[in-house]
Amino acid sequence: MLKRLQTIERRYEEILGLLASEGVLSDIAQYTKLSKERAETEEVVLKYREYRKKEEEMNSAFEEAERETGEMKQLLLDEGYSCKEQLAELEKELKILLLPKDKNDERNCTLEIRAGAGGEEAALFAYTLYRMYMGYCEKHRFKWEVVDLNETELGGMKEAIVNISGKGAYKRLKYESGVHRVQRVPETESQGRIHTSTATVAVLPEAEEVEVEIDEKDIRVDTYRSSGAGGQHINKTDSAIRITHFPTGIVVSCQDERSQLKNKEKAFRVLKTRLYDYYAGRANSAEAQSRKSLVGSGDRSERIRTYNFPQSRITDHRIGLSVFSMEAFLAGELDEMTDALARADREAQLTAFAQS
Repeated sequence: MLKRLQTIERRYEEILGLLASEGVLSDIAQYTKLSKERAETEEVVLKYREYRKKEEEMNSAFEEAERETGEMKQLLLDEGYSCKEQLAELEKELKILLLPKDKNDERNCTLEIRAGAGGEEAALFAYTLYRMYMGYCEKHRFKWEVVDLNETELGGMKEAIVNISGKGAYKRLKYESGVHRVQRVPETESQGRIHTSTATVAVLPEAEEVEVEIDEKDIRVDTYRSSGAGGQHINKTDSAIRITHFPTGIVVSCQDERSQLKNKEKAFRVLKTRLYDYYAGRANSAEAQSRKSLVGSGDRSERIRTYNFPQSRITDHRIGLSVFSMEAFLAGELDEMTDALARADREAQLTAFAQS
């Protein structure tokens, strides 16, 4: 690990020199590329330097203790052992910083929520999740942009597709993919019996423009009239868009905007995101199987969480964590859960790193 850190530090110093050179300063593309590399390595280098400084302090304290006696010797020994404990923590932090980064972490993402088993109660629960994630995004100041929302007459929804923009949006939401289960007495239940329903959530990182190319001959774009709430305009204008991608069978619809052009732009963004997820998933399937972390595979068919209303308990089955604050959780207070999932993922990766 130390050799790797030394290599990273040398490269960091090299980058600083290049960024100050006239040749790079006059080349915007090269300057941008090197600046990004510097930003990616700076935290590791600073932590490594902190580690080295603490190591020097420890060695100095123990060396001086050998030349002293009595109370001074004990004080120096205590200082040395304190530095040793801090070194162990710094080493752990360095290992975490050296773990492979998810290249998608800082990207925008697309959130897809669909009602599962449970009829109208599943649709109501899906809409509860929709509101929960909206509250979470408001808290983190992420932009919430509805692409498609298929509501039911009783206040639920069959499906929602939302584009979420903001630095680290995917990083904060990526552990939410999977099957969410609810246990509660539905509003439509007259005898007070607890029902179990499900909804599925998918969080997909948004594709960069250069990563996904769509051939015009591989798609069909259809226009149709929007359905649902929206007034007279909805019923008179063919503003909704449906795009079908023939090679993969992926179909994307968008009817949120009054403008056909805006709906088309949104639909293409979602299509690119789904294609990126589709092709990346195929390419990384072997890697995903070999590195299945504690928090699971992210498979949308995997049951990840149960919302038990009678006990006001939310349990994440991947890490066995339960929180007892249903009202706050459904209002978007998810940080305790998402932070715990991120820690569990890092710990699983550290264990794999140590065994490799």
